[in-house]
Parts: sequence; structure tokens; C-alpha cells
Amino acid sequence: MEATSYGSLVEVYRGNLWEAELIKGLLESAGVSAMLKDETLSAVTSPYANIGGGIVVLVNKEEEVYARKVVERRQA
Repeated sequence: MEATSYGSLVEVYRGNLWEAELIKGLLESAGVSAMLKDETLSAVTSPYANIGGGIVVLVNKEEEVYARKVVERRQA
């Protein structure tokens, strides 16, 4: 996945709300600060959340490499 940058934040995951919440929780339990983007739009368009682009999990650029490893372990 090509990294999308939001200022000092970087996208490490994109999916539906429950998956994004799970990934955010995993990241935070691993010590990585994470936030969700587009949560409101997805909730409004649900069950067609992908029409709105889904939910994006963002982390600080400094934690990107470690965060991606946490996400990859989850998806493996």
C-alpha cells in the first residue's frame, strides 16, 4: 500500500469501522498512538461504507514502520 500522508500523520490501514477500531486498539496496546478518520461518513453510509472510502487509521510518521509491522501481524 502506498503511504498517504496527512501532515504529520500517515495512513497505515483502511477498512470498515469494526476492522479499523480493532486495528486502532491493537496499535494502542502496542504503544502506538492512533486515530480514525472518516468515522462519521462511514457510519452514515453504512452498510455501503466503502462508497465513502472506508475508515482510515492514522499514526504519527515517526511510528509508521512499527505500526505497519503491528498491522501486518494482524493480517497474517
